[in-house]
Amino acid sequence: MSSSEAMMKENQTLCTQFSFVAFSSLGELQNILFVVFLTIYTFTVVGNLVIIWLIWVSPTLHTPMYFFLTNLSFLEMCYITSVVPQMLVHLLVEPKTMSVACCAAQMYVFTILGLTECCLLAAMAYDRFVAICYPLRYTLLMSPRVCLQLAAASWMTGVVVESAQTTWIFTLPFCGTGQIQHFFCDIMPVVQLACVDTSQNEIVMFSVSVLFIMSPCLLILCSYARIAMAIVRMPSAAGRQKAFSTCSSHLLVVSLFYGTALFTYLQPKAAHTPDTDKATALMYTVVTPALNPVIYTLRNKEVKGSFWRIARRHPLSQTA
Repeated sequence: MSSSEAMMKENQTLCTQFSFVAFSSLGELQNILFVVFLTIYTFTVVGNLVIIWLIWVSPTLHTPMYFFLTNLSFLEMCYITSVVPQMLVHLLVEPKTMSVACCAAQMYVFTILGLTECCLLAAMAYDRFVAICYPLRYTLLMSPRVCLQLAAASWMTGVVVESAQTTWIFTLPFCGTGQIQHFFCDIMPVVQLACVDTSQNEIVMFSVSVLFIMSPCLLILCSYARIAMAIVRMPSAAGRQKAFSTCSSHLLVVSLFYGTALFTYLQPKAAHTPDTDKATALMYTVVTPALNPVIYTLRNKEVKGSFWRIARRHPLSQTA
């Protein structure tokens, strides 16, 4: 950038609010999208509440695996709530604006929950590793105290790391039109509005993403490598099938979450386009949280069994 161009950019008025392009180009189709996303949001919140309730009232589900699933379900409700309600409002109104302070608040919540989910998925993989590779020591190695420590460490990592990163981002001056080529305050679309050179910020943010997204991912891969070796050594086909079934739901969730996260946050800046960013963001902010209740109920015999046992005890089912 030339010095004259830099001076022109510095002389622009600082932004006090952002405007979102979101899905404005779709016109009347935004009303249809409103109904679709509202339905998905309602299903996600209700589905995760049902999972939390089932685990709470079913003594057979009071195990480390379902303790972490309760954390994950609560996180997913907060995660989708940090984005979708505001997106629903913007589908119905013009102009689609948000103050800088509200944008910062949304980014704080969204990024903290995103990194916490990375860590929780790693803790869940470790739980499956201990259960399959060290079954006789499982209750000792995954005691309630250890589970609480792993969950607390996951949440604290998300809060500390992403609070620092988001605070740093919002120390940048934002100017120009303040138009964000997105439907929520994601990191890269906001950083692109800064009036100053952000190359150093982007290097640091990329390094943080590599460290704190890839580290849990590597822990998950190592855990499942050991699990695969243990399953192969099992003498009976029934034992192998049972061991694999306890991991399949978690593997699906990890694949969905990390597939979109790695594609979004570890690709170079030049590869980002508004359309691809919005498409991948819809996957990890809307679709993945909605699929988690389906994956953990339809593919989980213990959860389904608990649901039907409670349903059969309900007065309505008995009168029917």
